[in-house]
Amino acid sequence: MPPDPRVLLGALVLDWLAGEPPVACHPVVWMGWALDRCETWAPASGPGRRAYGMLVALSLPLGWAAVARVIERRVPWPLQALVLKPSLAGRALLAAGHEVEQSLGRGDLAGARAGLRALVSRPTAHLDGPLLAAAAIESLAENLVDSWVAPLLAFCGWGMAGAYAYRAANTADAMWGYRSPRYAELGSGAARLDDVLSWLPARLGAACLLLATSRRADALAAWWHDARRTASPNAGQVMAMAAGALGVRLEKRAHHVLHGQAPPPTSASLGQARRLVATAMALSAGLSVLLVLARRRRG
Repeated sequence: MPPDPRVLLGALVLDWLAGEPPVACHPVVWMGWALDRCETWAPASGPGRRAYGMLVALSLPLGWAAVARVIERRVPWPLQALVLKPSLAGRALLAAGHEVEQSLGRGDLAGARAGLRALVSRPTAHLDGPLLAAAAIESLAENLVDSWVAPLLAFCGWGMAGAYAYRAANTADAMWGYRSPRYAELGSGAARLDDVLSWLPARLGAACLLLATSRRADALAAWWHDARRTASPNAGQVMAMAAGALGVRLEKRAHHVLHGQAPPPTSASLGQARRLVATAMALSAGLSVLLVLARRRRG
């Protein structure tokens, strides 16, 4: 049965009006708790650790999809909207970006570093103002995909089960998908699965950013030259597009430079990035509603 457009509209309105539910009842937080517990049971090293990581990377999304499917079949649509909402985090993402922007605008680098920790996992202690702004802009662009476009697309295709399966896979990658001694083996399966699931949403997110900007020629040029410069095959798509759309240089030391001929970003650039991402969110949300309505009419 095609997804119910009322559920999607309800979840979008809840995100806009209320933001995130409390930590104690947030499904994405529960996913993180489950991954923490699973890590304590993992083999210490070797092929068994890699195989265990792959098993968890597959089982967690399938388990959440099964739970979401049961809810979708047994509860009325307003409750379904309430359950779907935590798979989307648009308001929270923009609020976190605004906090960093305000701190940078006041010259409060310590406050900006503290606020940035809600957006990125990279060390922030030694980042200066331009690098803090760049990190925040990159995170806004990347999370446009992870916490908005991808779950919306998954819902359009497979209903609430799809949205929750994606968020579980993405959460596993966010927690385990590092090339560090601790996670190189354990997180390899999660990282590869997220790369596959995010391939199309990342490119749709880049297209939404392109539609949202008036600097389309610059955005396309930066995307064409720099989208493959990041370690992730997907994050670079939206990061490079955002760099060109904003006319700024985005740098992660020892990793990549995007749109390198442009000036470094400022707090004002971060404000422009928030507005750009918010517009892209509105576009992708509208397109998602239209797609679900079209599927409903056909189905």
